[in-house]
Amino acid sequence: MSEQHKPIGVQLHSRSRQLELEYAGGARYSLSCEFLRVYSPSAEVLGHGSGQEVLQTGKINVAITAIKPVGNYALQLVFDDDHDSGLYSWRYLYELCQDQDAKWQDYLARLEKAGAGRDPDVQVLNLGA
Repeated sequence: MSEQHKPIGVQLHSRSRQLELEYAGGARYSLSCEFLRVYSPSAEVLGHGSGQEVLQTGKINVAITAIKPVGNYALQLVFDDDHDSGLYSWRYLYELCQDQDAKWQDYLARLEKAGAGRDPDVQVLNLGA
């Protein structure tokens, strides 16, 4: 693991539901709890191989309730929807920071294609063209 991928600071902002990561050199990134939840590196989300990913829906209000360091290489994030099985390696967190905009747009496009939504209390109807 390259030391450039390890943050020098990790701070959870509970009210705004943002995880802030600070890296050497002063770079700072904020990742929403929703973004981190829908891109969890767990088998529940990724499946067990390419093409087996499970689209996460209704996670707009999800929050992180605990952050647990795992050795010197990862964080375990515990979400208030009882999801806690993904280990976020330093490299994966850095990748999420770097590719946040593209990944978010991809997620929104996949939701739209599936006729699903971010809000668990709102039903989305995709009536097609």
